[in-house]
Amino acid sequence: MPRLPDTLGALKRSGYAINRPKNVKDEIRRNLIARLQDGGPLFRGVLGYEDTVMPQIVNALLARHNFILLGLRGQAKSRILRALLTLLDDVMPVVAGSEVNDDPFAPISKYARTLIDEAGEDTPIAWVSRDQRYVEKLATPDVTVADIIGDVDPIKAARGGHLLSDELTIHYGMLPRANRGIFALNELPDLAGKVQVGLFNIMQEGDVQIKGYPVRLALDVLLCFTANPEDYTARGKIITPLKDRIGSEIITHYPESVELGVSITRQEAWTKRDHGVDIRVPELIEEVVERIAFEAREDKRIDKRSGVSQRMPITAMENVVSNAEQRALRNGDGEAVPRVADVYAALPAITGKIELEYEGELVGGNAIAKELIRRACDATLRARAGDLDTDAIVIWFDQGSALQVGDDIAIDLVRKGFDLVPGLVETVVALGLAKKGDDAMIVVACELVLEALVARRKISRSDAGAYGRAEREQRRRPNQEYFG
Repeated sequence: MPRLPDTLGALKRSGYAINRPKNVKDEIRRNLIARLQDGGPLFRGVLGYEDTVMPQIVNALLARHNFILLGLRGQAKSRILRALLTLLDDVMPVVAGSEVNDDPFAPISKYARTLIDEAGEDTPIAWVSRDQRYVEKLATPDVTVADIIGDVDPIKAARGGHLLSDELTIHYGMLPRANRGIFALNELPDLAGKVQVGLFNIMQEGDVQIKGYPVRLALDVLLCFTANPEDYTARGKIITPLKDRIGSEIITHYPESVELGVSITRQEAWTKRDHGVDIRVPELIEEVVERIAFEAREDKRIDKRSGVSQRMPITAMENVVSNAEQRALRNGDGEAVPRVADVYAALPAITGKIELEYEGELVGGNAIAKELIRRACDATLRARAGDLDTDAIVIWFDQGSALQVGDDIAIDLVRKGFDLVPGLVETVVALGLAKKGDDAMIVVACELVLEALVARRKISRSDAGAYGRAEREQRRRPNQEYFG
């Protein structure tokens, strides 16, 4: 790699002086055009937005807009913003010692202007990487103007012998330090109105007031925001002039198909473990875990305003694999194959990711999570096998037979138990849910069938994993809950 210029004079004589971008938005636009012409993915690792969100982001960047991503939790909003830095140049020259990444050809701070006036062509130049040009902040009500824009530093004034109104006494906040880069602010509506006014002034006029002193800061920055749609549209949550200055409003969404959701979870979940046993995750289990999130998003007892994060199936899958890993290690198995029983062991990863409405609170998070698992199993079985004749299986349980299937029991013992249920093993093999001779997959498929029957209330399942005859619902007299 050629040596980078380290003085202003050397920088002027280099190729950078000729090809330098006018501002950060032009730089991003130039690199975006090159990426589009190459035909590669816009942002690696972001799935499901190719035909919806990504074209809108491209339009906003080509138009040099500040933009906001509106979406519920777990919709890759922050990941998209962090991926924007890949559209910046690898390195960028700044006036050495500048707190605000001063452009050597167009400095904005008094420090840089004074240094260039005194040193001229010998002004030292530093180079910053693209990672140093991205600044992110989570907005909370206690974030102040000093945090975002800056404050007067009395110590600087005393040491330098400056008046408090002197620009050299300012301790710059996060936004000026993001000059010539990207400033991302998550959950914009949570920002106090006074700070929103400061952002508006920066976007519109390029000046701010710090402790009553007007300071001209012609910042060169791409502003990106995220917000929950309901908070963003709520009156009083965001000042209208600021909202009016945001160029593009882009709405994100959850995966539109189970297959896409499975791909995202497969990409993000840590399932390739080391220092233990081999892990084999069946596609049936991947689909069941993903369908839990899809079922939860449709459940009226779960708060739709908060959403069900895509992190839920990711963390649930990791817990599922961990439970299978634990069983294999305890039983001395060489391979860990997650089963439906392991999905129940992932309840902590499910209940922590859902917020309940009042009706849901009455039922309880654990009960709803277990119901979601059963419904996910039923939906998976219907998608893969359609309407299934399970009369022989149901009759066996109705006659008083029972089957204990704990999540700590070895695969071979569980398989022997399923052999007792008439037609169960033969059915899953005939449907192609498992291959003959693959005991682990046969166990997974058999559990899936039994869980689907529990969801249809044809058989029952205890919390300990015991399958038995369906529990008959007792008919309740009117007002029985009040009078016994």
